[in-house]
Amino acid sequence: MPELIFPLDSTKTFTDQERVGHNRWHPDIPAAVTVKPGDSFRVHCREWFDGAIVNDDSADDIRDAPLAGVHVLSGPIAVEGAKPGDLLIVDILDLGPIQQEDSGPLAGQGWGYTGIFPTLNGGGFLTEQFPDAYKAIWDFSGQKTTSRHVPHVEFTGIVHPGLMGTAPSKDLLSTWNTREAALIATDPDRVPPLALPPLADSAILGSLTGDAFTAAAAEGARTAPPRENGGNQDIKNLTKGSRIFYPVFVDGANLSVGDLHFSQGDGEITFCGAIEMGGFIDLRVEILRDGMTTYGVSENAIFMPGNTDPQYSEFIAFSGTSVTLDGQQRYLDSHLAYQRACLHAIDYLTKFGYSPEQAYLLLGAAPIEGRLSGVVDIPNACATVYIPTAIFDFPIAPSATGPFRIDPGIGAPHSSF
Repeated sequence: MPELIFPLDSTKTFTDQERVGHNRWHPDIPAAVTVKPGDSFRVHCREWFDGAIVNDDSADDIRDAPLAGVHVLSGPIAVEGAKPGDLLIVDILDLGPIQQEDSGPLAGQGWGYTGIFPTLNGGGFLTEQFPDAYKAIWDFSGQKTTSRHVPHVEFTGIVHPGLMGTAPSKDLLSTWNTREAALIATDPDRVPPLALPPLADSAILGSLTGDAFTAAAAEGARTAPPRENGGNQDIKNLTKGSRIFYPVFVDGANLSVGDLHFSQGDGEITFCGAIEMGGFIDLRVEILRDGMTTYGVSENAIFMPGNTDPQYSEFIAFSGTSVTLDGQQRYLDSHLAYQRACLHAIDYLTKFGYSPEQAYLLLGAAPIEGRLSGVVDIPNACATVYIPTAIFDFPIAPSATGPFRIDPGIGAPHSSF
C-alpha cells in the first residue's frame, strides 16, 4: 500500500482531523503535506457534505444540506519542484470506499447516496420539472450496488473522484471572481443562482489563521464548478488507470482531491447525481516542465481515461432536440437537447412502474452515457442518453406484449420546503 499522507478518522468531523483540508480555492492556503515527483501515496477523502447525509428513508437531510460548506477537500498537496507553467501529471492508481469499514453511519461505509436537490438549495439539471428534495440510498456489495429506493436494478460502479485540481494563482482567482460576479449581476435574484460568489461563512482554509484567514475567506472561490485548474469536473471515466495533466499556477502546484463517487451517469444530472461516498485514492505524481506552453494546455486539464470501466455492450438510447417543452425553437442548444433526452428517458421508465423521481435518480447514479450527437444541423442540436440494458432485472426494450410492470417498492424519500 502506498504511504498514507492524508489520513482521516471516520469518527471525527473534517475540521477535527489530524490534517485539516479546505473547501475554497485560494493560492494562500498552505500545503498540508509535500511529496516528490515519482512518489506514490494514499489520500483519504470525506464525503462532500462531511457526514450530513444519513442512511434513512427521509430526504430532509438533502433538503437542508449545508451547501455553503462544500466541498471538503483533502490537500493541498505540494509537489516538490513544480513551477507555474509546468504540467502536473497525476496517475490514479486505485480508489474505493472507506477501507475495512463495510458498514457504518458515513457514506462510504458500505453505502452511498444520490440526491435530487431542491430548487431553493442548489437545484439540478431538471430543477423546473423536479423542484423538491428526493434521496436514494445505494448499498455496496463489492463493485456492485443496489438500492431499496430504486429497485430492480444492479450495476457495477465506475469509481472516480468528482473533484481534483491544482491551486489558482492570485491573477487566476481574480479572473474567476470577476467573470462570475458579472454573470450573477445579470440576474442577481435568480433561484437557483447563476453562480456562487465567495462566502466567508463556513469557509475552511487548512492551517490559515488570523488576518490571512479573513482575507482568503473573503475572496476564496467556491468549489462547485469546474474551472481552468480542473476542479469539480465530475467526469465518470476519470477512474483507476487514468492519467491527468493539470496546469500548474503556483509553486508546488498544490493538488487537492475529494468528492469521491461510487458511480455516476454522464452529467451528474440531479446535482448530487452521483453515488456520493467517502473513501481513499492512491495517486502518483510527476512534473512535465513547461508543459503548459509546449502542449497548449494553458486553461483546462487533459486526461487519458483508465480502462477498468464495466463493459456494457447493449443499450437503450433516447434522443432530444433543442425545442422547449412548450414548443419554442432554440438555436443549436445542446444543453436543452440533453435535458429533453433525459426527460424522454424518464418518461419511458415510468411506463414500467417507476416514479419520475426514481427514474431521475437512476439516470444520475447509473453509468449512463450522454453524447452530443449533432451540433451542426440548424436549428436543432441533437443529444442522446444511453442506458445499459443489463442493469435491469426485467426486459426494458419495447415489445408487442407491452411494458413489464415492476413493483417500485417504497419509492424515493421526498421532502419539500
